[in-house]
Amino acid sequence: MFVGMDVHKSYLQVAVMDEKGKVLNNSRVDNDLAKVNEFFDSLHPNSKTKVVMESSGMWYKIYECLSKRHLDVRLSNPVKTRAIASAKIKTDKLDAVKLADLLRGGYIAECYVPNKRIMGLRDIVRHRAALVRMRTKLKNKVHGITVMNGIDDDASEVERTGTFTKRHMDRLEESDDYRINGCLRVIKSLNNEVNTVSKKILLLAKEDEIAKLLMTIPGVGYYSALLIVSEVGEINRFPDSYHLCSYAGLVPSTHSSGGVTRYGSSITKAGSKYLRWIMLECVHAHIRSEKNSNIAQFYFRIARKKGNSKAAVAAAAKLLKVVYWIMKERRTYERLG
Repeated sequence: MFVGMDVHKSYLQVAVMDEKGKVLNNSRVDNDLAKVNEFFDSLHPNSKTKVVMESSGMWYKIYECLSKRHLDVRLSNPVKTRAIASAKIKTDKLDAVKLADLLRGGYIAECYVPNKRIMGLRDIVRHRAALVRMRTKLKNKVHGITVMNGIDDDASEVERTGTFTKRHMDRLEESDDYRINGCLRVIKSLNNEVNTVSKKILLLAKEDEIAKLLMTIPGVGYYSALLIVSEVGEINRFPDSYHLCSYAGLVPSTHSSGGVTRYGSSITKAGSKYLRWIMLECVHAHIRSEKNSNIAQFYFRIARKKGNSKAAVAAAAKLLKVVYWIMKERRTYERLG
């Protein structure tokens, strides 16, 4: 039995297919674990039953629920599976029936499924990233209001320190602008939330063996280290450092035709956007702290030829290769040489 699940926010479209390709059931089920269990109870699935769903923002709880039923559950890569579907069954839209049919034919492009601990780490580091993004938007809004109204917000101090200091915020509160004061109250609240979650992340990083090894790299702090651990997961799933860079989208785009391969001027930006983002953050911090390292010298050499932006991307990929070998060989940055 093959089951294809098209997962939506409020419901699942579930198609059941036999080995000959006959659709036995195609039902809409509420996106609720009790209803999902109830539906599968009615199917009487066995150990040979295979289930596939596309990776989305709502997949993990359902995946975990079905795995506890000892079903063979697959997580489909939506981009790659759509490409396969277009070639194999000549259609653009993947619904539950087509997912089940692809599973029956062995054409599912599967995603890596991290364990529960790694998922927990992902949740907390991504939560902090979301809080910081909200805070940054509000700070930008405050700065925009001050520029429009000619208020002195001491922008030079913000640029120098990279943050809204207490002195800077006290000065802004003197403006008596209700919009600025409203934003500042929310910023203070977000500061408290970021500090609280940061303390939890610090404790988790101190307890994680790989994170501690990554923190020996100049420019990689406890938050960056734990984010890398959570995004990479099991390092042995990557056969080499190039595949890890590809997962982060830090490799040049390529186009092959007629035996000729052309490399694009931009990176693919495929895979984990969080890993790509944090590696770019880390490489800038690394260059500031270790101006004579191989990576820093590589950055300066590329920057002279192609500019700072391209140099940062190339250096981030080089730093990620260092990350690969630290995780692979479980060595410190110094011992790696």
